[in-house]
Amino acid sequence: MLAKIVNDYTGILAKRVALAFFASKLAPTVESDLNNKGAAMPAIRIGINPISWSNDDLPALGGETPLSTALSEGKDIGYEGFELNGKFPKDAQGVAEVLRPYELALVSGWYSSRLARRSVAEEIEAIAAHVELLKHNGASVLVYGEVADSIQGSRIRLIERPRFHSEQAWQAYADKLTELARFTLSQGVRLAYHHHMGAYVESPDDIDQLMKRTGPEVGLLFDSGHCYMGGGEPIDVLRKHIERVCHVHFKDVRKPVVQLARNQMWSFPDCIVNGTFTVPGDGDIDFAPLLDVLLAANYKGWLVVEAEQDPAVAPSYIYAKKGYDTLRALLNQRT
Repeated sequence: MLAKIVNDYTGILAKRVALAFFASKLAPTVESDLNNKGAAMPAIRIGINPISWSNDDLPALGGETPLSTALSEGKDIGYEGFELNGKFPKDAQGVAEVLRPYELALVSGWYSSRLARRSVAEEIEAIAAHVELLKHNGASVLVYGEVADSIQGSRIRLIERPRFHSEQAWQAYADKLTELARFTLSQGVRLAYHHHMGAYVESPDDIDQLMKRTGPEVGLLFDSGHCYMGGGEPIDVLRKHIERVCHVHFKDVRKPVVQLARNQMWSFPDCIVNGTFTVPGDGDIDFAPLLDVLLAANYKGWLVVEAEQDPAVAPSYIYAKKGYDTLRALLNQRT
């Protein structure tokens, strides 16, 4: 099945990319969500990442919490959908069966790419199953994380992260990424590039380079917390690249802890366990102007609450509810 998808790619690409890209710009999250029973979906929906309950990279943080607890509590709070984590089944039908009892949508799911070290053909072969899983479950964006050479899961200091050191290296990577994004788009799923601490694309300058050098098929996942931690002012970065934003993670930060992380040159896991990140409404980022920019640009998609914290310190239900209530109140004031 995967071989057929890859082999057919070249022949169908020219016909499908333009149409798929146009459609994605109009409605980035068109879903076959039977739970809505034909009702019109709101333009912006609030979802959550299960990392509030358990962290795949740091199993000591909530690793014992079953997925069912996250889904049940998330539904009770009011979230409409979940992103994937490592506790979900790995097959498309399995994901559907897990979500169905809770009447929750699949928002998207992280994909760990190694395109910086692999060919486009190798990456297409690796990503095809994930694309199919998302598509089967009505998710139209893919959370793309470049993990080649990344230090985000290790105790290495963030200042030692990988970088592209030349114009040629940047452009070679960007060209490969554009081609990969054309493939995912030809399958009906848009690539949403997640700028991330400890990876090649971390800072505002990195985001600028990526957006400048890639084609419009490459979407941007705007993450407010990673943006601030990476040295950016979230409102400025969002305004600058709003035309490419196809997915949003709303993560708050505690600015005094961010400063401590920089001064002491922490690793990314150090940032997590020491409380750098939190949910909207509990930290120092003002989400109202960010939401205003999204609404002014007619953003149609998900706002995903994502906050890497220790649930023993920041109880999952309480903080997930705080994040939801904050965003719901801001949306209700504007719509």
